[in-house]
Amino acid sequence: MRQTLLNHIKNIPGRRIKRKLVVISVDDYGNVRLDSRKARETLNRAGMKIHSRFDAYDSLETREDLEALFETLTAVKDQNNRPAIFTPFTLPCNINFEKVAEQGFERYHYETLPDTYTKLEARDAQAYSGAWRLWREGIENGLMKPQFHGREHLNLKVFEEKLAQKDKEVLTALKNRSYTSISNSGYPTIGWTAAFAFDTLEDIRKFPSIVKTGMDAFEDVFGFRSESFTPPAQQFPLQLERTLSDYGIRHLDKPFIRKRHLGGGKYRREVNVMERERATGLNILVRNVVFEPTNGQVDHIGKAMQQVKAAFRMHKPAIISSHRVNFCGHIDPQNRERGLNALKTLLQKIVRTWPEVEFISASELGSIIAAKE
Repeated sequence: MRQTLLNHIKNIPGRRIKRKLVVISVDDYGNVRLDSRKARETLNRAGMKIHSRFDAYDSLETREDLEALFETLTAVKDQNNRPAIFTPFTLPCNINFEKVAEQGFERYHYETLPDTYTKLEARDAQAYSGAWRLWREGIENGLMKPQFHGREHLNLKVFEEKLAQKDKEVLTALKNRSYTSISNSGYPTIGWTAAFAFDTLEDIRKFPSIVKTGMDAFEDVFGFRSESFTPPAQQFPLQLERTLSDYGIRHLDKPFIRKRHLGGGKYRREVNVMERERATGLNILVRNVVFEPTNGQVDHIGKAMQQVKAAFRMHKPAIISSHRVNFCGHIDPQNRERGLNALKTLLQKIVRTWPEVEFISASELGSIIAAKE
């Protein structure tokens, strides 16, 4: 009863849209976190712990990952005969492991996603041959509409300081072409994956450049400018939100509730609403359905269906929140199978329950919100 009440409460404020719209927003695509099963085994032997399922299974999407995902999405159609579509919030850049190593692990260097795929295809053709071609086909066929998730999925302050300290965990991870199982960032306000988290206000001075170069890299990689943005680990300085439109961002994805760090150890509790913000001019998208089918033994499908039902009852689009790790099979194919089977079942249940449903991308929803202004 309490959960049912919460499902409805979070849909009370903000814009109402009578159409039954479903958006599937999935974070972390394009990011290299764990290179391979061999890398994971080496990290285990080195004493680097698995702190979460991300440390265990989260690897760059392979050809088989994408083939299986596209098969799942095309198996379910909406009232317009349109297949389900992913909005993969994507990182266009990764650590250039070779260059970092060549320069003695002293400085950070990045490369773009196609370069990452070219290297991986040369090293592991069985897993990655044709994967980047499939990425582009997925976009062309309306199965993927990638949007900006930051330039890279790591905090540069933490990364560079740990390089300077010759941190054993970071060096071990990098030598295995991975960046995972880092036990501590060194800062209470910064997660090591949170690219835009900060300790002092001085730290945020570098962020506009990272956003700009990241957005430019995104356009170079995908051939179009991203209109939507959600930051890694949902951390982004309030002071910089007004500047996002300068880089072409029109829609900002936020959690319903979060604890916002303001600097100097001060925080503010924030409740977000799906609407066009007057102060920033951004269209705010608030995820209202959680779907993490590989995260523990619970009824993820049933919980998601209840949240979709509450959203539609309150005349809100259902914005499903998920992560790539649910659909990764490079380390363990059973992880991918479990996640995609659950996704297919959820989508089939949605279509059967609401035949008038429409599958759209996050950027399409943002444009619908803007048009209602």
